[in-house]
Amino acid sequence: MFYKEKLENFLKEKKEEKKVIVIYGPTACWKTASSIDIAKKLDTEIISTDSRQIFRYMDIWTAKIKEEEKEWIPHHMIDIINPDESYSVAEFFNESINIMQELWNKWKIPILCGWTGLYIDSLIYDFSIPKVKENKELRESLEQEARNYGNEYVYDKLVKLDPDYAKTLHPNNLRYVIRAIEVKTMTWLAKSEFVKEKALKYDTLFINPYFWDRKTLYERIDKRVFMMIDEWLVEEVKKLLKMWYKDTDFWLKTIWYKEIISYLKNEITLDETISQIQQNSRNYAKRQITWFKRYEK
Repeated sequence: MFYKEKLENFLKEKKEEKKVIVIYGPTACWKTASSIDIAKKLDTEIISTDSRQIFRYMDIWTAKIKEEEKEWIPHHMIDIINPDESYSVAEFFNESINIMQELWNKWKIPILCGWTGLYIDSLIYDFSIPKVKENKELRESLEQEARNYGNEYVYDKLVKLDPDYAKTLHPNNLRYVIRAIEVKTMTWLAKSEFVKEKALKYDTLFINPYFWDRKTLYERIDKRVFMMIDEWLVEEVKKLLKMWYKDTDFWLKTIWYKEIISYLKNEITLDETISQIQQNSRNYAKRQITWFKRYEK
């Protein structure tokens, strides 16, 4: 693999800091395959840093790794909560850092793999997570506005309050958008002011499997969308709606699910659904690439 020499040099270096490997990059760039390859070589375990894969029952949409694909490698932070439960970055940090410490105690190097930059940053950088109590009235008001007027309406409020931090979030990531508005409203500090990167806490190896040109990446994303449809993505959404979830729940307004729901309501055709999912996925990949440019420094 392309990272063989880089990995060998990392392992040879003797430093006082604990070692950790971060596999990052945009969607559809072979992160999962790379993490399995390295975990097998090092006899270690993988911690998912994907904010969607923490949800149970949402498998096809999140491109969740299948049991047979794990090749007996232990995976953590997958399928830990139901889609209607809340989960903060602080909670993710507390659970994941304990797993990392257990691996270090066994002389293993933790592998962090996923595309959620906030999750990755919480583990590898020395910064403080904002300790601001939730404002239930404000949250409920913003959630209602999202239901009435759409996620973009609420996102525009964050753009006005905290434009720099808004650039790091997708409008459909409603949970984090609302939290950022909450922090700003209650402290009058930008959420980015809480995240003061001092230095990496560990001896960190960054591996980005994305090495193609943008056109090739987009072709891979478009192909993945077709694969998701073939793997019964529509049926997965139907199943979730038949459980205890509503089509107004925030997670069903995210990329891929909201388009499928429009299709199920006969608002758009299947071809239009696929086209919209592909376009929105490509746009999201652009945001991911922008976020991860910091790691390449």
